[in-house]
Amino acid sequence: MSDDRMEERLLGTEAKDKGSLFGKVWAESKKIWRVTFPAMLARVTTYGVFVVTQAFVGHISDTELAAYALIQIIGLRFANGIILGMSSATETLCGQAFGAEQYHMLGIYLQRSWIINLVTATILVPFFVYSSSIFKLLGIEDDVAEAAGNIALWFIPIIYYYVFFFTIQMFLQSQLKNAIIGWLCTISFAIHVLLSWLFVYVLDWGIPGAMSALIISNWLGVIGEFVYMFGGWCESTWTGFTWAAFADLWPVIKLSVSSGIMLCLELWYTSVLVLLAGYMTNATAAISAFSICLNISGWELMICLGFLTGASVRVSNELGQGNAKAAVFAIKVILGTSISIGVVFWILCLVFGRQIAYIFTSEEDVAEEVSSLSVLLAFSILLNSVQPVLSGAAVGSGTQSVVAYVNMCSYYVIGVPLGVVLAYVAKLEIQGIWIGMIIGVATQTAVLSFITYRMNWDKQVNKAKEKLHRLFLERSEDHGESSTTLNS
Repeated sequence: MSDDRMEERLLGTEAKDKGSLFGKVWAESKKIWRVTFPAMLARVTTYGVFVVTQAFVGHISDTELAAYALIQIIGLRFANGIILGMSSATETLCGQAFGAEQYHMLGIYLQRSWIINLVTATILVPFFVYSSSIFKLLGIEDDVAEAAGNIALWFIPIIYYYVFFFTIQMFLQSQLKNAIIGWLCTISFAIHVLLSWLFVYVLDWGIPGAMSALIISNWLGVIGEFVYMFGGWCESTWTGFTWAAFADLWPVIKLSVSSGIMLCLELWYTSVLVLLAGYMTNATAAISAFSICLNISGWELMICLGFLTGASVRVSNELGQGNAKAAVFAIKVILGTSISIGVVFWILCLVFGRQIAYIFTSEEDVAEEVSSLSVLLAFSILLNSVQPVLSGAAVGSGTQSVVAYVNMCSYYVIGVPLGVVLAYVAKLEIQGIWIGMIIGVATQTAVLSFITYRMNWDKQVNKAKEKLHRLFLERSEDHGESSTTLNS
């Protein structure tokens, strides 16, 4: 019950129109950060493990850096998109079960997701085993494709790590146990930096050392989740392994597949762009530079995705409370906070554009390519600070289906085709691909801004009330049926 009281304090409606504007902004900011910080910490450190690995690999050789980039951003993101998307069914089902106080079902739903995702991960393994041949068929240079094939084998344990990490994370989040996830991810990140330094620089194990550090640190985080879950901290929601997990799998499969497809289309956007970079004149340097900039942008995006969570929670809560003005106020505060952080990173990228490259590589040609993209990278980071907040507001108001269509059109109808034209027809090469990406994201941001600005928030309040009323009636009917069955 203490968790419930904490959440009520955390998600309580925005103060009435009493007091100064500064006071209201401060009160809202405290609520936002209580929701946002754990999610942000988990995302930044989890993504940071792969960025740190890229930095160590980049100082081994130029070819190995390009190979790692191909596998991480194309191969691993392909697997990540599918498994993360399918794991999102766990979030939906566990959240509903927790809200309905059917606590024992959370453990059953978690085990069902493990079964489905373990099968999915096993199906994906051949793509990594034969990745070298696949990249050669796609026209990637032979030396880069061969190196990518060797590194891909090291990523197979990471695929199975995703199966447990994503699902347990969503299992815990549905119970409001966000803090433990953030701390476990932070500890894993610290261990990873230490192991990478020890294996690559001290012991000079090269690629095997860098990849071993990646595998060990990631799996230590999962082991921590298992210890927390099995150790009695989830007493009411984890009651042990059960054969019931093998029953009624088909509805979970359908929900998992639909979620997976939608998320994959969004995550694969940058993967397509990296693949296009593989056809540049100096493909090795182009792939390496493009992936370095993408990972820097992606790492900063993890901070902003924390604000997506905050926006989703605050908006949905205020709409549920029937307070449209407070929902709009929350969006403004979150957007202002996110943009302020984005401006700081934008300035840092403009000032230290060339120096950033040397964190990841010692090769001058790669550093030159990164330097040529630094201004574009800075503006990508600035856009990152706006788009997730608007997406979070859409999720909180229940209009994510509209956002999905906006994303697909912006990325695949505008961004990718324009990038191809600028890169190969206008001869802008890697800069052309990145400009196409920026225009795609800018289009998405502009459309989402218009939708958010024009949204009738009072209407969204009424929709939220209707959903809650429907849910109340359904639960009342369910309780009535249960009572009848017990009495009979």
